[in-house]
Amino acid sequence: MNSHERFRRMYAHQEADRVPVIDSPWSATIERWHREGMPADVSYVDYFDLDRFISPRLTDNSPRYPARVLHETEQDITYTSEWGVTMKQWKHAASTPEFLNFTIVDADSWRRAKERIQLSDDRIHWDLLKQNYKAWREAGAWIEPVVWFGFDVTHSWMVGTERVLVAMAEDPEWIVDMWRVELETDLALLERVWQAGYTFDGIMWYDDMGYKQNQFFSLRMYRNLLKPFHQKAIDWAHAHGIPAHLHSCGDVRPLVPELVSMGLDALNPLEVKAGMDPVQLKRQYGDRLLLHGGINAVLWDQPDAIRAEMERVIPVMKENGGYIFSSDHSVPSSVSLEDFRRIVEWAKKLGAYA
Repeated sequence: MNSHERFRRMYAHQEADRVPVIDSPWSATIERWHREGMPADVSYVDYFDLDRFISPRLTDNSPRYPARVLHETEQDITYTSEWGVTMKQWKHAASTPEFLNFTIVDADSWRRAKERIQLSDDRIHWDLLKQNYKAWREAGAWIEPVVWFGFDVTHSWMVGTERVLVAMAEDPEWIVDMWRVELETDLALLERVWQAGYTFDGIMWYDDMGYKQNQFFSLRMYRNLLKPFHQKAIDWAHAHGIPAHLHSCGDVRPLVPELVSMGLDALNPLEVKAGMDPVQLKRQYGDRLLLHGGINAVLWDQPDAIRAEMERVIPVMKENGGYIFSSDHSVPSSVSLEDFRRIVEWAKKLGAYA
């Protein structure tokens, strides 16, 4: 079987030859693997023969503020984004950026930004599609473009965490309008991609709603504010005959019944260190929800511990399909080339069907 066939059967909750095996290393992890012998001109996906899971950002729903580099050293780079955010990124560390300044800080600044967001074909990355789409299909890849909307990307990449959380309580109309414009713009652009013949196999979006043992907001606030937009994304996918896949880090256990009731098809990364229990989720929702991840990244540089964990978790998760193997977040730079090689081998062996 190729990757597309494996993913298709997992989404249908059917067994395949084995479960798909994928992951997302930090850039610092890739640097380490290069030092340890992985060729610089070979992707880690090809080097480890992982499944082909393509999750491109095909659209631009930003206000298109000027993006430019402000300062750069050997260790870091400070730059501004299309969303008007100034941030500092470390080049050789497994880390998210440090966010320094924001242009969108209230309803008035959002209104000015929104005026800059107009639908046009030049907001679609046609060159990326023209250069890669045929090769993706010929390689048997599974294609799930990213939809850019929701709580997580808004607080982290556009407005600031504390500011968004306060506004959700004190000025929810502003935040809800941001989510609406983000989602409607992206879906309208993806519709143009679809109509142009570049169909895809699903959609996914990043919306981290939890942290360790808790969530950023209450279940009531989720239902009143964010849930309708998740539902709209799911409905759009289903209207096109494809699944919807949510990435939500942290402990999101109270939200899972809501996600399942809306018809969400897949959830990752099932962050064990935050409180998620993939085996319990499989027993409760495995017949309705594809589960992706759930292998504790804290253990990945401990061969005996991670093998024991994989032997405990994978046989349960793969039952009747509906599982994609990966870490419960990203592969940290503590994981050596040989560590990861062993993990991939074990995942393929433990994830195989008779």
